[in-house]
Order: sequence, then structure tokens, then C-alpha cells
Amino acid sequence: MFEESSRLEHSRYDYNRAILLEEHAAANPFDQFQLWLQEAEKEGIKDFNAFTLGTIGMDNIPDTRVVLLRKCDQHGFTFFTNYNSLKGQQLENNERVCMNFFWNTLERQVRIHGVARRIDAAESDAYFATRPRESQIAAWASAQSAEMRSREELESKITEISQQFADQDVPRPPHWGGYRVTPHYFEFWQGRPSRLHDRLVYHVDADFNWYMRRLMP
Repeated sequence: MFEESSRLEHSRYDYNRAILLEEHAAANPFDQFQLWLQEAEKEGIKDFNAFTLGTIGMDNIPDTRVVLLRKCDQHGFTFFTNYNSLKGQQLENNERVCMNFFWNTLERQVRIHGVARRIDAAESDAYFATRPRESQIAAWASAQSAEMRSREELESKITEISQQFADQDVPRPPHWGGYRVTPHYFEFWQGRPSRLHDRLVYHVDADFNWYMRRLMP
């Protein structure tokens, strides 16, 4: 164990894929994010839209999990989940969140702070209708985060829901839908040689204007 840790600690891998300078960065962080997201997709990164969502538990202990970004525009970042899940309960208790995107082959990450609020039902309905039927049935069958006795319990519920909605469209469950994160802080991190990384942050002011500054690596 000690030898393995030593090899990791003294890794000679260096970051040299790209640079991030103020004169090259977009004035608007949403535009900069879209550029990096598109480059991650072109890179062929599997689940390029995956990010770590950080929430605060009812016990004030931070909690994280990986979810998928489904929409990004100037209004914010949208993902979908079971409202009754642990993360859903945490979001209802405290809407402050952190998002972290990491694209290792591009040697980049983006951290975003914001507030997460439910989107309207019509928007959730529209997205749910685009999901594969199997995923729609799963949204009904799984009481996400609840304890179950065995895998067979879930599979039995899948069979029950499949029969319930046989030969008809599957409606969106009332306990399932989207959240939109409205950001107030972005940090774009580009790996650089000798750990002298580029870190550009964007803050929004009271007039909803974004301004940029650089952090030490």
C-alpha cells in the first residue's frame, strides 16, 4: 500500500494540452462553457455531459453524486431526477449547489456555484416524453434512495408498471422532473506544466453583469 501511494504521489505526468488566457476567453461564462462542452463532445469523451453535483444534507454534511446535464443555456443548467430521492430532499431543504465538470483528456475542469430550483411541469413533461420507454417505466418503478429487500422487488415492480401502462403512453410521474441551476460563480481550470495551472473565475454583480479575474494555481 505504501509503495503504491508513493508512485501516485511522485507521478511525473504533466499537463500540456492547452492554455487559458484572458484574451482568449469569452466575456460571458455561458459562452465559454458551451465552447468547452462542445470540445469535450468532439474529443469523444464518454458521458461528456456528466458532472458531480454537490448538495448539503439535512445534517449539514456535504454530499455528491454524478448526474448528466440535459440542457444548458443562458438561463442555467438543467438535470432531471426523482424529487423524493435523497438528492431531491436535500435540494428542497437547501437550494445551494456546486457543479463540477472534469474532462481528463482535455486536462480541464469547470466548477459552478448556484441555486437549484424545479423547472415548470410542462418542461419536465416535454423532456420525459423523449426518454426511452424503459426509462419512463423505471421512473415509476424506482422509489429512488429507498431501501429494498432484494433486486427481485424492483424487477417485480417493473413488471407491474409495464402491465399498468401496456398499449399506452407512459405519463411523467408527479415525483419526477427537472431542476435548473442558476449560476453566480464559474471557475475554468486548464492544466498547465509544472502545476502552474490557469484558473479564470467569473462573478456576477448586482446588475447581473459578469466580470473575470485570475486565481493563483
